[in-house]
Amino acid sequence: FTVEKKSSELQEIIGSEKIFKVDDHIGVAIAGLTADARVLVDRARVQAQVNILNYDEKISVKDSTLNICEYLQLFTQNAGVRPFGVSFLIAGVDSNGEASLYLTDPSGAMWGYKAFAIGSGATEARAYLEENYKEDISDEDLKLLPLRTLKELMGENLSKDTCDVACIMKDDLQFTLLTDQEKEELLAKI
Repeated sequence: FTVEKKSSELQEIIGSEKIFKVDDHIGVAIAGLTADARVLVDRARVQAQVNILNYDEKISVKDSTLNICEYLQLFTQNAGVRPFGVSFLIAGVDSNGEASLYLTDPSGAMWGYKAFAIGSGATEARAYLEENYKEDISDEDLKLLPLRTLKELMGENLSKDTCDVACIMKDDLQFTLLTDQEKEELLAKI
């Protein structure tokens, strides 16, 4: 995941506001209302823990996405509640080493992708991803592709301070939000 940070000089940034960890092997990037996202992410975290307690295994990325979508859909059919105002890009690596990426929308629909972008500038970002994503992409190039996409959109404004980057690598199955130093190292390669 890579997201552009937008902030005021007066705002104090405490962690990422657009990237969340659901479980060790699942992360979420959001577009929309952050408060709505936090409610859904907290629910997904609970479901991930329930899966471990009930089945003694980590929840699959697809099952986690389906749980979120089922809850989203409930809020589209009842009077007195509003739909959640957030879309998710959910990524993860299952215990079998299979990587997954899903898009959800406020209606509860979900789609699987190999690469995707949401939020402001998403149309241009998706066009760049479609041109530059290859099936046989190396792990290193896959790590750099989202940053190259942001570089294409932001130009010289891209820096460690203007983006957040998170990775889930197949070798350790750990969701990691990169530090400023790690972001600088990756940015130096693009």
